[in-house]
Amino acid sequence: MNLDAPAFSRFHNDGLELAYFDDGDPAGEPVLLIHGFASSASVNWVYPGWLRTLGDAGYRVIAIDNRGHGASDKPHDPEAYHPSSMAGDAAALLSHLGLPDAHVIGYSMGARISAFLAVEHPDRVRSLVFGGLGIGMCDGVGDWDPIADALLAPSLDDVSHERGRMFRAFADQTKSDRLALAACIRTSRDLVRPEDIAKVDLPTLIGVGTKDDIAGSPAELAALMPNARALDIPNRDHMLAVGDRVFKKAVLEFYAELAGR
Repeated sequence: MNLDAPAFSRFHNDGLELAYFDDGDPAGEPVLLIHGFASSASVNWVYPGWLRTLGDAGYRVIAIDNRGHGASDKPHDPEAYHPSSMAGDAAALLSHLGLPDAHVIGYSMGARISAFLAVEHPDRVRSLVFGGLGIGMCDGVGDWDPIADALLAPSLDDVSHERGRMFRAFADQTKSDRLALAACIRTSRDLVRPEDIAKVDLPTLIGVGTKDDIAGSPAELAALMPNARALDIPNRDHMLAVGDRVFKKAVLEFYAELAGR
């Protein structure tokens, strides 16, 4: 499998320069991919094989580096990272590319951003796939303040919190801007109101690993939405579910169903 990331381009929105790639079949139906916290378009979508999976199936594959991540600008002000603002970046990217709408896949924080995109810009979304986030997008996903503390600690050796150590090690490995990530984690967890997500009648697939202790129940979230279904990704935790073959196969079947309507 070719794991090389495609060439990235740049566009501007909300005073920031943001990076993205636009690959796959240019004549295919567009799929916009929105990555998770502390990740990037390449780490979330290229290396686990999503670009190839979707590209080989004939889709146009577009992925953004969220503000604070990858090759995009990295403000240190927490107010820059509310999901509404990042959803605005995604909508602006579609406008930049001249696309009225796209299928949208988001993982973890990217699923939350995708939900805000569907709530606030419903005409831009053809269908939704939420990965790695179920009812937690409405109920919360626990206390993540220790992760911000871990990102700001002098070194990994100073971090004792288990999840904090995991994210700090990942940030060090990817040479991320830790100040930007610490700002992001403080405000990117705005909750989606149940009454808002209940109005989203787009076809939706919600995939969560059965060993994911972060996401919350996909079935509970699907039950709130008029046109959603839940997918259990067997024996995968939050970090491993993203590239799982069961998840990819289910997404391709979901899209094939939509095309057959």
